[in-house]
Amino acid sequence: MAIENAAPSTALITNDIVVFGLIAATLGLIFWLASGPTPFWKKFFTWVPALLLCYFVPALYNTLGLIDGTQGAIYNPIGSRVLLPVALVLLTMTIDLKGVIGLGPRLLFVFCMGTLGIALGAIVSFQLFEWIKPDVVAGDVWKGMAALSGSWIGGGANMVAIREVYEVDATLFGQFAVVDVAIANLWMATLLFLAGRAATIDARSGADTRAIDGMKSRLEAYEAANARIPTLTDLMVIIGIGFGIVGLAHAVANPLAAWFAANVENASRFSLDSGFVWVVVCSTVAGLLLSFTPMRRLENAGMAKIGSACLYFLIASIGMQMDFMQLADRPWLLALGAVWMLVHILVLWGAAKLVRAPLFYFAIGSQGNIGAAASAPVVAAAFHPTLAPVGVLLGTIGYATGTLIAYWVGQVLRLMAGQ
Repeated sequence: MAIENAAPSTALITNDIVVFGLIAATLGLIFWLASGPTPFWKKFFTWVPALLLCYFVPALYNTLGLIDGTQGAIYNPIGSRVLLPVALVLLTMTIDLKGVIGLGPRLLFVFCMGTLGIALGAIVSFQLFEWIKPDVVAGDVWKGMAALSGSWIGGGANMVAIREVYEVDATLFGQFAVVDVAIANLWMATLLFLAGRAATIDARSGADTRAIDGMKSRLEAYEAANARIPTLTDLMVIIGIGFGIVGLAHAVANPLAAWFAANVENASRFSLDSGFVWVVVCSTVAGLLLSFTPMRRLENAGMAKIGSACLYFLIASIGMQMDFMQLADRPWLLALGAVWMLVHILVLWGAAKLVRAPLFYFAIGSQGNIGAAASAPVVAAAFHPTLAPVGVLLGTIGYATGTLIAYWVGQVLRLMAGQ
């Protein structure tokens, strides 16, 4: 449905169904090319992440006037109100807290300190630029930083959730998406480079690597015992759970928002009177609770892949709202992101040094936050292929915690911005 009282669109394509098909076909093409059908595309996607194209190709459609991403039902309600909470439910259900705890306290400690480093980095970088170049963090920049903290603690779904909670402007969101991709991928490339020198670095630092060897054998046995080809029943159950919970979340969200608005002082200041906030909260909590049930085994049938598919379509629907012509050149935001990342690295390095953690713990403790389940397995596998599930385990924790922690970071930044 089109936005009421909106000006007539001048885009070439105005039919929502045609736009939906175009976006779906674009995503399919991007992922097919990312699979490396030719040496050129394999090399191309080594440097250009598929996630970036999923965001910017639809933005290019909008900029050229092929579509009008500000009108129609693709983003709202299909993307933000349906696919986002479905992605949160399915991705959060994959969490194996017992398995994560079994990895050892040192790894969990380093990972948690990495999360703290992200939260602290947001505050430190904001304050630093408030002192040296106030215009960089002026206005609603704090909202974009809150969204980015969602990505760097959890993942794309958390970033989008915070974007909706704080109503981040599409152009500002796009600018921080650039910061996300540029800084995060540069750091990921650094970690992949260091992975090849892990043995030398661990030997020099005196790290204790015995736990990693035991972990490899346990993971190999688990993967061999649980992997299976999904059936139609598996897929229908996964879809039923995801959309069913989201439907229930929408049913209770508005009554909850109304109750908080009527009974809790300053509810609006913390967005507790927003129905969408409660959709996100209910979806995340439901997914987390189901992760303790046998339903979590549906991950062996590809539950996280379905959640990721919803997420990528959502990212494309956000990208189609951005106009490159209105995207201001703000290179200082990259400097802000670099300072932010540096704080994270320093906190993480100090934590790893404190417990004599091996380089693998440092790398996955960082990438489990920054890259979440999307790229943390890539870094983990760079150390050893059987360690990839460790990246998944740690990365999925962020799906459960990222939105809530990023929301708190946003509230702190809001106060620092005087709003």
